[in-house]
Amino acid sequence: MRYLVRNCKMDLALRNLAIELVGGAAQRDYADEIRRLHAFVRDRIRYVGDIAGVETLHTPRQILAQRAGDCDDKSLLLATLLESIGHKTRFVAVGYGATPSHVLVETRVGSKWIPLETTEAVAAGWYPDRVRRGPVVHN
Repeated sequence: MRYLVRNCKMDLALRNLAIELVGGAAQRDYADEIRRLHAFVRDRIRYVGDIAGVETLHTPRQILAQRAGDCDDKSLLLATLLESIGHKTRFVAVGYGATPSHVLVETRVGSKWIPLETTEAVAAGWYPDRVRRGPVVHN
């Protein structure tokens, strides 16, 4: 996932999409930029599971073309859009048992990392209750 973000954030079509999506935000209102990109991925990219028995990962362009993906696909797309306009991101693996089963994005505003859940109808900053935090991978 990190590899795809690092390479795809330089895709001009993805950067142009991010710029278009944040176009209504006031200049340098980074929190509003984050909210707008989060809302787009959360609301406009449908959550669908992986192929039965096969862990799949799509490129940001594939996710946009399908308008669908699972938690890692949606997180990958959001991280790429954020990074393409200068926001630092990281992936956080979480789960309810010993093994992480879900991934979400966090982005930094000032010195604070803000969680961005893309598979539930929740606002930026929401974090799932009673989950065990797993590995964190900075992009």
